[in-house]
Amino acid sequence: MSTTAPDTLTGKRGSNDAPGAADTGLPFGPRAAMMFLTGALALNFVDRQIVNILAEPISRELKLADWQIGLMSGLAFALLYGLAGIPFARWADRGHRPRIMALAVLLWSGFTIACGLARNFPQLLLGRVGVGIGEAGLTPAANSLIVDYVRPERRASSLALYYLGVPIGTLAGMALGGLVADAYGWRAAFFLAGVPGLLLAPCLLFVLSEPRTGKERGPDLAPIGTVATVVTLWRIRTYRLVVMATALQAAVGYGFGPFLASFFVRNHGAEIGDLASSAGLGVAGFLGLTLGLSTGLGGAIGVWLGGFLADRHGRNDARAYVTVPALAAAASLPCYALIFTVDSGIFALAGLALPNILGAMWMGPVHSTHQSVSPPEMRGAATALFLLILNLIGVGLGPLLVGSASDVIAWQAGEDKGASLRFALVGASLLAPVAAYIFWQARRSIADDMVS
Repeated sequence: MSTTAPDTLTGKRGSNDAPGAADTGLPFGPRAAMMFLTGALALNFVDRQIVNILAEPISRELKLADWQIGLMSGLAFALLYGLAGIPFARWADRGHRPRIMALAVLLWSGFTIACGLARNFPQLLLGRVGVGIGEAGLTPAANSLIVDYVRPERRASSLALYYLGVPIGTLAGMALGGLVADAYGWRAAFFLAGVPGLLLAPCLLFVLSEPRTGKERGPDLAPIGTVATVVTLWRIRTYRLVVMATALQAAVGYGFGPFLASFFVRNHGAEIGDLASSAGLGVAGFLGLTLGLSTGLGGAIGVWLGGFLADRHGRNDARAYVTVPALAAAASLPCYALIFTVDSGIFALAGLALPNILGAMWMGPVHSTHQSVSPPEMRGAATALFLLILNLIGVGLGPLLVGSASDVIAWQAGEDKGASLRFALVGASLLAPVAAYIFWQARRSIADDMVS
């Protein structure tokens, strides 16, 4: 079915295959809408990623092992994030999406503040579970809303603009988290991270609009059940391959996240300490700032570059939408291997920028692809299923496996915790070429699946 929807940046109407798209009536225009959506995702990642830079001080105070850090930052968050995403997505396919997003922001912000009140590991674990449940409500609704707002040929670029919130939030979470932790402790960092969301949530209700009419949000929009929806989506070859490839790629990036600061402290501690002192910062503040800048700026470049290249070459060849992430994933392996084995801490810190660029290039093309090959009435569910698998494998198992591998290597091989973590990180990077191969296989079906 063909209808019209407004261009994200111009507000002009163009063709869109979203069913029943009506006048969006954005009160402050499309630019303001995209700014607030990107800001919401940035806060999402501030609250999600801040725990990574706080892992060492939390571990020292609560006396946690690496596997507990991996569980807290990975599986505990990802399991509930993924499972809660299914009902949130079904709600997004029928309901008022700005209201859903506002509720989600309130939930995860409140639980982030609760993490700062935790006195033991179970309490902190429950707080992270709550953050995961709340954050599950944002992206299924946001992806679906953006697709309704823009023309098909602008989707990768528009979604890439939204996903700039990932590196922006990661930068802010790690940089501010480290600086605040050095000055006031890790609990204060959680408190500071949670407050902005309480202010943003009501703003979303005023800035965004729901383009669907009341009838289009009714039960007749998605009459089939959840199981039937999952089966329908999984039968789409391109969707299936892209989901699997992205989950493996995410296991690399998210698997590293909770342990990067620990890696530098354990393997380059003296060098990092000298650099921090010369900058007038504590170690946590210095690493938070440098890792945040590397991840944030590198990720921002990667998100923009991936969306730009996919849209530019995808106009004539739909295979570009999976070729770009395939080549980026393949190129990241030698970068990671060098960074985790080099003796220079300065070189390793600076070198992280390149794999951070490569590791973010999938976001625009992949989210555009899984939305474009999915039936319009299942786009919220398509995002939720995608995020469920990505989070269970990438965010959930990635950090847990890296942390467990580090503990096992230290125990079995008698390695110190710095060397064991180094080996675990190098091993995890081997998943990147596997992801690249699966992305490449999707080139055979993407054009036909987009037409279908």
